[in-house]
Amino acid sequence: MISVDGSVFIQIANFIFLIWVMNIILYKPIRKALIQRKEKISGLEGSISDFISQAQEKENAFAAGIREARANGLKEKQAMMQSGSEEERVIIENINKKAQADMLASREKIAKEAEAVRVSLQKELDVFVMAISQKILGRAV
Repeated sequence: MISVDGSVFIQIANFIFLIWVMNIILYKPIRKALIQRKEKISGLEGSISDFISQAQEKENAFAAGIREARANGLKEKQAMMQSGSEEERVIIENINKKAQADMLASREKIAKEAEAVRVSLQKELDVFVMAISQKILGRAV
């Protein structure tokens, strides 16, 4: 049988003293280290989420910049194509005008030459007619 005497109170006091000493020496530093570790981890998690959001914002800004640059490039390309086709039209129009003017000048020159040849042949026509009629008739006319 177990007898309860004064040593039980000493053991209880000893047990409470030991828990108090262990709390001061062992448990509080461990709890403090765990709390600091938890705060550090939560701070790092916050930093990570901030960096992720900043990276996402920068990625969105970059994508928007690329879209804008492509749109501007497309507009510039269209403007250049428009001005190029306009210049092409003007150049072709000028070439056509020059070709028509050259053709008109050539026609006038040919008409003048044909008229000059006709006039010179008209002058010689009487001589040719006389020569042909003499040959056909066999005598002088």
